[in-house]
Amino acid sequence: MSLRKVLKFGGSSVGTPERIRGIVSLVTDERRYPTGSVPGVVVSAFQGVTDALISIAKMAASKNGLYRELLSQLTTRHLDAVRTIVPAATCGSALASVKVMTNELEEILSGVEILGECSPRVMDQVMSFGERLSAYIVAQAFVVAGHEAESLDSRTVVLTNDWFGNGLVDRQSTYKAISNHFSGRSALQIITGFIGRAPDGATTTLGRGGSDLSASLFGAALEVDEIEIWTDVDGMLTSDPRKVPKAFTIPEVTFEEAMELSHFGAKVIYPPTMQPAMEARIPLVIKNTLRPDVAGTRVVQTAVEHPYPITGISSISSISLLRLQGSGMVGVSGTAARFFRALANSRANVILITQASSEHTICCAIDPIHVNAAKNAVAEEFALELNTGTIDPLVIEEGLSVVSVVGENMRHSPGISGRVFSALGSNGVNIVAIAQGSSERNISAVISASDENKALNAIHDEFFISRSKTINLWVIGTGLIGTTLLKQLETQTLKLRDNSGLELRLRGVSNSRQMRLASRDSSEIPLNAPLAKDSVPANLAEFVSDCINSNLPNSIFVDCTASDELPSFYPRLLESSIAVVTPNKRGFSGPYEFYSMLRASANSRRSPLLHETCVGAALPILGTLSDLVRSGDTVLSIDAVLSGTLSFIFNSLARGSTFSQAVLEAKSRGYTEPDPRDDLSGMDVARKVLILARDAGVPLELDQIKISPLLPAEALKWSVEEFLEKLPTLDQHFADLLGSAEKRGERLFFSASIEVEKKTAMIGVKSLDATHPFRALSGADNIVAFTTARYLTNPLVIKGPGAGAEVTAAGVFADIIRAAR
Repeated sequence: MSLRKVLKFGGSSVGTPERIRGIVSLVTDERRYPTGSVPGVVVSAFQGVTDALISIAKMAASKNGLYRELLSQLTTRHLDAVRTIVPAATCGSALASVKVMTNELEEILSGVEILGECSPRVMDQVMSFGERLSAYIVAQAFVVAGHEAESLDSRTVVLTNDWFGNGLVDRQSTYKAISNHFSGRSALQIITGFIGRAPDGATTTLGRGGSDLSASLFGAALEVDEIEIWTDVDGMLTSDPRKVPKAFTIPEVTFEEAMELSHFGAKVIYPPTMQPAMEARIPLVIKNTLRPDVAGTRVVQTAVEHPYPITGISSISSISLLRLQGSGMVGVSGTAARFFRALANSRANVILITQASSEHTICCAIDPIHVNAAKNAVAEEFALELNTGTIDPLVIEEGLSVVSVVGENMRHSPGISGRVFSALGSNGVNIVAIAQGSSERNISAVISASDENKALNAIHDEFFISRSKTINLWVIGTGLIGTTLLKQLETQTLKLRDNSGLELRLRGVSNSRQMRLASRDSSEIPLNAPLAKDSVPANLAEFVSDCINSNLPNSIFVDCTASDELPSFYPRLLESSIAVVTPNKRGFSGPYEFYSMLRASANSRRSPLLHETCVGAALPILGTLSDLVRSGDTVLSIDAVLSGTLSFIFNSLARGSTFSQAVLEAKSRGYTEPDPRDDLSGMDVARKVLILARDAGVPLELDQIKISPLLPAEALKWSVEEFLEKLPTLDQHFADLLGSAEKRGERLFFSASIEVEKKTAMIGVKSLDATHPFRALSGADNIVAFTTARYLTNPLVIKGPGAGAEVTAAGVFADIIRAAR
């Protein structure tokens, strides 16, 4: 047995003659709707017509003659629709009927122009023409296609009070009138949505979502099995897809969930719409006219099982927060009642309420358009208390939004609110006020309007993680490490999404000459050719500002440069809750005061500041040190070979290479800094030692590290070209050092030592015997030995590759994943 259904088609579904024909094909498809299963179809005005009618009426009231031109365009649009739908030989009668209606509208507007005003009563009458014209033309389309159909002006059966603009329906009388009208009728009824009739016969409108309410009323009166709401989206989504690109359709929700979501901004369906269907226990089905085979969303009575802890996230983009406070409120009964009575008198609709347990403050959110009226009403109500100072003047905060998390699964589920606020906090979204209903189906937070999109995406990623979490990357520096990193990211993108639920998005990329920003052209930057097109001259300040101003959740700034200037931007990024990942040692080995500021910025906003690759490339040296300190161990000393370059050079010397040969080979393999003397001077090692010492709790400055020079002083004054040319002149010096060590059965190493208690650090060439653990070094390996209270007799040793673009980029990649998680 087929289900009986009432269908409703919104303005976008009847926006063009082609779409109207599509509705006819849809409704008359026997496979979908067997004969007799659809007694009525409710239609809205053509897309954009209601707004046009309101504008025309207001222009007429202000005596702006331009309204006539707009009215003519609206009339032409409907007449052209008739000409397109109805064959020329038989369209005369239909054109005449449409013209009669538009002539009536023109007469009403002429009266509005003469009077210079358009009352709510008249405005409702003007707006009714949208649905009346639409229903008539859609009915003609069914007739032309060979089906029995007639238009029904719902003013004959939908009975309301005289609240113009938002008529309250007399359901009992309306249900009876609808039932009587449909009794014995076989023709398909094409029903005007949105409008009704007041007791004196005046036209009323049913308010926001009025056509959906009409469908719900007709469905309840006719006791159908389902009410289908056809619109231009696939149903109710987990969030607004314009703000959350990864939002997806919710197959089934309860009426309570749908009401919570719709109250807080989900525009697919409105709470009043659902009341008649909910009371009659009739499911609502929301479907997409443009994709009719998509299942859509069913709104049902009984709670349904969702695979996720929440059902959806919605928001109201613009609200104002009113805060009443003062010592005179504490312990005084009736204060809240007076406050909300004053708001009611100002016609301000309260969206959200929260009150401190101290009774010292009451907060509520309202629509900004009601702020001035609310302020005056509250001032009048509490005039005496304001004069005596027992209550403070009303505090008004503007530029705010409400974000709400909704779901049946939230009930009796611990940890939901913690996850919501953690997702907001970790992305730097400040919460101004919080409200949660006792039903536990909703948690709402008032936040800055500028953070709305970020908050929605952050919460969506938190709860719908199986759909992947988007990581937004800004990468600066496309030298060896940066280019290698981008290649690694590209090759691992699909695996990261499938195995870890992380979806990488490159939002910005820059080198010293050019940069590309996704925000400039609204297109995704490909990882395989990031600077291939749409590049502009590089601007460091603009690049950093783009990362901050984009205000996206899960943003990570990746600095793959050796810039001295760039670390000065780190505090701004961290304070904007943007993670910073870098192999750039300059910021962490600069003045100790700046190092401390970086740590404080990261800690205050809980923003990841990951620099593992500053010491030992991808080796877990800094992470291990951090774990030792956090776990309560006492670090006594650190011994290390921290230059992959110098390790390679000295290992090459041991194998018989000359010093110049070893240096040039290290440079060709990408082991050295752009200027090899940064390595050979010991300065690169000094920076690493300084970072290690500081992370171990030793507040050293760079000039406090004792360096035994590897190169003669004059070599540091040469240009890079001169240095490379004169390298062979240093070969004999190192051959002598090596020969002396070999005579003692020892090997040479350029190593570092940190004495934590003494707060000292030193670097230089050491000759170590065969028993020393550093003798196991080969190639470009680094090695670090931690001597601690727990690892006293047998130090904790970390050894492995400490240089090279591949391993360093891999370490940066690993830090990106850590920051993302």
